[in-house]
Amino acid sequence: MRILAISDEVVPTVWNRGVRRLEPDVVRSAGDLPFDYLEYLVSTLNVPLAFVPGNHDRDLSGITVSRVGLALRAGRPAREPGPAGALNVDGRCVDLGDLRVAGLGGSIRYRPGANQYTERQQARPARRLIRATRRLTRRDGRGVDVLLTRAHPSVRAGRPGTPGRHHPGAQRRRPPHPGPVEPTGPTAGRA
Repeated sequence: MRILAISDEVVPTVWNRGVRRLEPDVVRSAGDLPFDYLEYLVSTLNVPLAFVPGNHDRDLSGITVSRVGLALRAGRPAREPGPAGALNVDGRCVDLGDLRVAGLGGSIRYRPGANQYTERQQARPARRLIRATRRLTRRDGRGVDVLLTRAHPSVRAGRPGTPGRHHPGAQRRRPPHPGPVEPTGPTAGRA
């Protein structure tokens, strides 16, 4: 499976028709990209795009998704505020073809703003995500293939108190998965 992983920066070679040469099966975005950029990729590539909001993205809270995938605000149908055609996997575990993706967006709080959390605030969504992935694993025996996060969930990534670091609580509460988690986001590949 070919995965196009993007985050933080608009890449000119991806922002044109030449992106089709990459022939990805799935696109995943770790946040902080313009929604029209993500919409362009969805419409140009015609493949599923999963994303989590970054600390510079607008607030996407207040929208829940029903079991059948309908976006709801205060119990009524609503348009999901994210990019059209893309799937917000923040706090959810979804199947994209043969790939099971769990998502946890946002970053550690370093100033007032959307999608920034204290360790305590991030612990609750992390626990909910763990429960959801365990239910799915019990149902069909498959674990999580990709944990999509705004920042690498490792405590080692970044310095304490910097936005490129997830919370220690997220590290302890990673969803069960059959193999190593592939890091995404701005701290991927850093030790």
